[in-house]
Amino acid sequence: MASIAEEEKGNCRGKGVRTVRMGLVLLGMASVAWLLLSTYSNSSSYSYVLSQVFATNTSFGQGIDEILLEMVLRNASMEDKTVILTTLNEAWAKPNSIFDLFLESFHIGNNTKRLLNHLVVICLDEKAFNRCLALHPHCYLLRTKGINFSNDAFFKTPIYLDMMWRRIEFMAAALEEGYNFLFTDTDIMWLRDPFPHFFPDADFQIASDLFSGNSYDVNNKANGGFSYVKSSNKTITFYKFLYYSRKMYPGNHDQDVFNKIKHDKFFKKIGLQPRFLDTAHFGGFCEPSRDLNLVCTMHANCCIGLENKVHDLQILLHDWRRYLSMNPSMQPHASWSVPQDCSPRFCKD
Repeated sequence: MASIAEEEKGNCRGKGVRTVRMGLVLLGMASVAWLLLSTYSNSSSYSYVLSQVFATNTSFGQGIDEILLEMVLRNASMEDKTVILTTLNEAWAKPNSIFDLFLESFHIGNNTKRLLNHLVVICLDEKAFNRCLALHPHCYLLRTKGINFSNDAFFKTPIYLDMMWRRIEFMAAALEEGYNFLFTDTDIMWLRDPFPHFFPDADFQIASDLFSGNSYDVNNKANGGFSYVKSSNKTITFYKFLYYSRKMYPGNHDQDVFNKIKHDKFFKKIGLQPRFLDTAHFGGFCEPSRDLNLVCTMHANCCIGLENKVHDLQILLHDWRRYLSMNPSMQPHASWSVPQDCSPRFCKD
């Protein structure tokens, strides 16, 4: 066991590395700042957003224990410093609710059980944290002063919005620590390993509620519940832009804000090309993956209410088990029995 002095030395070394890394990030952001500031109009909202994006003293570490964060991410990391992230509160952590179904999908999916070794569960309250620790090795309690995230958060309520933006802060903090991440909502069932289906040259990839057939088409309706992001100056700068753009669009969550800013010249200026994922592999109740031989994940989007999500996800996993039990010659004819209580009429998460 390392001595206290050795541990302190290691922590200091880690802080030094983080300081150098952040210095390089800030230098990279500064190199494009003048381009953006000279391009955009003088509107007060844009001026505020850009001033925050390129401020040298802004980071996403507020309320986050950096040493503990680094330890949790390191313990769960793949060799290339990639982690899988999800968020959890008490309502979704209860027995026989969303979290149990989420973990079950990894156990019954094709080549997905091993990926649990790389899953970090970001717990938004104490009860979710305790439940996570009982079921999974990599849990992080993200404390938020003065806010109770334990109950089911209804769509676009103030608590819901705070929860969505808090998770953006955490994702950005992971990028600042030098980690790539695959973020997944907990109401997404993992049926196959998704990594072979990502674009190898893209730094930012995001799921679609509705997919046009072209991964470069910014008119695809993005869903923030599933995104694969590589740590770089470009993505850290983008997450700052996304986070502070909420000031321009009050009352909207990160997904809505992204869908509003995705046409912005900002992306071209920083050299970041968003790529949208095909619903054939990454489907949901808005637009299901019709071919069960291709599907990797299925999301309970276009669905309002915890009970409705649980009901339809239970049926989805039953359908998946039935598919796995079929003779291979019959599998191409398999289909989903969902959505039932969920509906594509609610084309919002």
